[in-house]
Amino acid sequence: MNDLPPLNSYPEISSQITTRTVKEMDPDQQPREKAEKYGCGVLSIPELWALILRVGTPGMPITDLCRNIMHDNDGSLHKLERRTRAELRKIKGIGTTKSIQVEAVMELIKRYCTEEIPIEDPITNSSMIFQRMRNSIGNLDHEQIWILLLNRRNQIIKQYTLTTGTSVASLFDLKKALKFALTENAEGIIMVHNHPSGGTRPSPQDDRITQDLKKGCEYLQFRMLDHVIVTSNDYYSYMDNGKI
Repeated sequence: MNDLPPLNSYPEISSQITTRTVKEMDPDQQPREKAEKYGCGVLSIPELWALILRVGTPGMPITDLCRNIMHDNDGSLHKLERRTRAELRKIKGIGTTKSIQVEAVMELIKRYCTEEIPIEDPITNSSMIFQRMRNSIGNLDHEQIWILLLNRRNQIIKQYTLTTGTSVASLFDLKKALKFALTENAEGIIMVHNHPSGGTRPSPQDDRITQDLKKGCEYLQFRMLDHVIVTSNDYYSYMDNGKI
């Protein structure tokens, strides 16, 4: 039997596992380099996350970690947005810091979508309302009722969150809605609310509050233009269905 070589003849194996940052990747694969050369529009969603989170974890490159984030949410930002911080930390490679970073980005997206930007084009159809509101309330896990106030040219001059409810219902405040309209000297009102269930079919309560608002608008000589029920990918318009 041959003698084993002395211990110091074996190659040294470091017990420290290194973490790959974006900068340590091949230049052609670095999200930052691709973004600088071609723009962020060419990056995949995991690559965009890699730009933000920057560093991976021991044994997991940042790009793999970001692919895990999206894979665990079926590739959907809508599903990711609904994750709690505790749920995010269950994803392999996500700790407290990264879960807060992800939460902060999703919060920025929500605020961007709800930020009031003057709209010059008049509202001419229910699809315009859906496109305006779907990102702000279509993916919520609770109901919200919004009031959009318009001038005589049907341009939106102000929008308000009227009430916030539960996953199945939200209380409607008629007096508050009409007070907003009076304060802003509005000519027209559109009510919008979401269905967390994902269905757009109106409930009996939806029908009732629609009629209540319609009567209130008629009494104060406002034009009630529509009531739109919004989900993340579909909507229902009372006006389109002849119910206003």
